Amino acid sequence: MQSSCSSMPCTTNSCDRPLAAIRIRAAAGRPQRGWLIAEGQAIAVTLGRGGIRANKREGDGATPRGVFRPLRLWWRPDRHPRPRTLLPVRAITPMDGWCEDPADRRYNRPIRLTPNAAGDRLTRDDHLYDFIIEIDHNTRPRVAGRGSAVFLHLARDNFGPTAGCVAMTQPAMLRLLRRISPCTKIVIG
Repeated sequence: MQSSCSSMPCTTNSCDRPLAAIRIRAAAGRPQRGWLIAEGQAIAVTLGRGGIRANKREGDGATPRGVFRPLRLWWRPDRHPRPRTLLPVRAITPMDGWCEDPADRRYNRPIRLTPNAAGDRLTRDDHLYDFIIEIDHNTRPRVAGRGSAVFLHLARDNFGPTAGCVAMTQPAMLRLLRRISPCTKIVIG
């Protein structure tokens, strides 16, 4: 899915203005914790258990270093009202999943799951995937084994590391959603 940045709405209220860029950096001496910085504001985030790596591999637990764009918001309508955002929005259903198998032609893409199918199920019992910002990591081209299902999502209660994503509190996510657009650069590293 490609969005045209020129079609983004303009407003005079700076609180509604889309963010041009956000930066995500590891905290000094704590590679699994970090900061998301946008227009001088810092939000605490948790990173992959493998820290930030330029050479991301499937299953390494690392958050990929690079420049990415947000593609869409996935959200749990059974748990939350639709959040305000400039991103395209897709409701998560019980059949939604993500293909993490490098041998599968659908690798690093959303898939429809049957009740016993393999894959990263987006309807989790915990709240990590109540809001998911899908980013364009390993999408064009998709390279088998270079990492899949790298999202911005909600953090665990203990703020523990992720499997390679960037996670934050729900209040921070909702603030970010109001300002992030398909034109926002996400700079990790």
